Amino acid sequence: MGRTDPGERPVGRLSEGMPIRLAENFRAVFYTPYYAAQALGLYAQEGVAVDFLESSAPGAGASGLVDGKIDLTWGGPMRVMKANDERASPLVCFCEVVARDPFYLVGRHDLQGFRLVDLPSLRFAAVSEVPTPWLCLQHDLRQQGIDPDRIERAPARSMAANFEALCKGELDVIQVFEPYPSLALQGGTGRILYAASTRGPTVYTAFIATRAGIARHQAAFAGMAHAMRHMQAWLTEHDAEELAELTAPFFPQIAHDVLASSLRRYRDAGLWARTPAISREGFTRLAESLLSGGFISAMPRYEDCVAQELE
Repeated sequence: MGRTDPGERPVGRLSEGMPIRLAENFRAVFYTPYYAAQALGLYAQEGVAVDFLESSAPGAGASGLVDGKIDLTWGGPMRVMKANDERASPLVCFCEVVARDPFYLVGRHDLQGFRLVDLPSLRFAAVSEVPTPWLCLQHDLRQQGIDPDRIERAPARSMAANFEALCKGELDVIQVFEPYPSLALQGGTGRILYAASTRGPTVYTAFIATRAGIARHQAAFAGMAHAMRHMQAWLTEHDAEELAELTAPFFPQIAHDVLASSLRRYRDAGLWARTPAISREGFTRLAESLLSGGFISAMPRYEDCVAQELE
């Protein structure tokens, strides 16, 4: 399947069949079902040959779709919503994989009984690499009667830098994804204060393509959605330890026990979709967050953003 040594990033052609250039959004633990589908050869079983490409930056795949450098990427439907809000966009999404928000608030051990209403009084760093985590959290805050503008966020830094600052006592609360919560718990440097997954369905990650691309590759894209359906079934039958073993070569920098802990937490939270159909409830929840944060100017229509012929 074109797998590489554990110390290398697995890239390249995975199978023989209809060739599809698939750009990774960025490497993240919550994207594990995509890597597992490749490791299991599920795309090849559907007759699809995937050229797995790296993106230069989070979200860069969307521009690659428009200029024809790639055929498919995965990422947040928020990019499709934003593109449709600004103009008539060729971008659409299909095949939901991450169905809940994978981010956490991790804070000092002494923050017992933490509530979101406490956040304005604490030294807080939000995610800066991508916009969706803060947009979703600010909507959570508004629903709790908290004005997000009252929160003084730390200057934009990477999650790794914010985690180091938390460990040094320079921050009280940070917004991060796995494996940082597992590292904090393992090292005794912090505790999980809030899991964004608890708000409920929020469509977070799906395949993204152009309408022209779907017209050209509909059979292949349908095959990939079918492969993900098999992946979703596999996830219900195997535990986090097996998933970590399968996908460890994609995360050579993460210790196996930390990876297994991260995947177990995500699995127990119901993070990953059970079916490829994009949830209308989750679509609406994400759109409301983007609208309340001023990221889009009007509620998007499901029919404009989702490739229903592949649903």
